[in-house]
Amino acid sequence: MKGFSDEERERIRGELISSGRELFIQYGLERTRIKDITDEVNIGTSTFYQFFDSKEVLYGEVLLTEVERFNEDLEEQVENAADPREQVRINLKRTFEEVESNPIIKNLIVGDELRTFQSQLSTSNREALVEKLENNIFSSISEWTELDSFKFDDEVLVDELFRMLVFSTRAKNLSSGSETCEYDDARDALIDVVVDGLFEE
Repeated sequence: MKGFSDEERERIRGELISSGRELFIQYGLERTRIKDITDEVNIGTSTFYQFFDSKEVLYGEVLLTEVERFNEDLEEQVENAADPREQVRINLKRTFEEVESNPIIKNLIVGDELRTFQSQLSTSNREALVEKLENNIFSSISEWTELDSFKFDDEVLVDELFRMLVFSTRAKNLSSGSETCEYDDARDALIDVVVDGLFEE
């Protein structure tokens, strides 16, 4: 890239990802303009294209960065689990917590934003992004389905089950009218029931 040292390119790329993340959270993909992002980084709009082919490619990079960060954190917690049953419990609970608190992850898993914008990517960019994301989300399922104690050996089925469960986070802001049951308690009970149901006694 003409005019930038390696160090400057790395810095600007990192700032574009960081600024893009904040703006995507605040305004969403559609309402965020490239000019909004470049203004935050103090570069011209034309310079943006030296780093990313489009706003969608940047968004894909933001998604991937968020998923990789989440998975690194999750792997550390799962490593300390006493057994596979506890690994699944930790995985589900952390995924719920991340979706509840991180709009980027929520839009990816619950909002299915990946499908919304991937048609705007080139074939090579789309295939590379989808492969990277699929290799990160719920990446431990293949290990669990090989266990004798795990009731299901179909990875696709278990992956879909986990995704369906995470959709229940939409109930977080809905009031049931009950003062005796909080959302967090109900979520944890649901996770316990599912985990117990996935393993043989």
